Amino acid sequence: MAAQVLTLDAAKSAKIGVIENGRGTQAVHDAVTAIRANGRSGTACTKRRGEVAGSNKKMYRQKGTGNARMGEKRSPTRVGGGTAHGPKPRDYSKKVSKKTKKLAFRKALSERIKAGDVLTVNTFTVKDGRTASFLKELAALAGEASKVLIIAAAFDELTYRAARNHAAALLMTADEANVIHLLNYRKIVVTADAMETLARRTA
Repeated sequence: MAAQVLTLDAAKSAKIGVIENGRGTQAVHDAVTAIRANGRSGTACTKRRGEVAGSNKKMYRQKGTGNARMGEKRSPTRVGGGTAHGPKPRDYSKKVSKKTKKLAFRKALSERIKAGDVLTVNTFTVKDGRTASFLKELAALAGEASKVLIIAAAFDELTYRAARNHAAALLMTADEANVIHLLNYRKIVVTADAMETLARRTA
């Protein structure tokens, strides 16, 4: 499989919406922030002084013991006491409009195309399902790139199996790829059957 660099003219010929000016930078920031925030579970939880087990009785009298004055043992200053201003379960999710998401995707893809990091290939399959065969095909396409994203309309089971043991490469369908995927990988390989979907997503 021989890969070719996707140029701006070739992208336009494939009806991929390319942004050539500085527009869309803020949209990329907003989209990335929202994706990362939406991935947070928000389940961190600590007990405050009113929630930990223990008596609320004053530990000893105020004066005459030679010790520092002390109230209840559930105080945040004592071992085993409550946590002061600790986290509670919360929703971190952020909403981004469809228009902003589309603009961010167009901007990220456009910048990678302009940088010469997007490669095109007719098909990508590993028929024997072996990781060694996958690495051989990957080296032929992307050379020595440390991280490679491969986008296609769909992948067969053997190709998924061959790629799952290689952490530096990711197989992603054209419908599932998002802004973070486009930004995190050194090279992006796009198959011919995925170009139509990318054109639709950037129209």
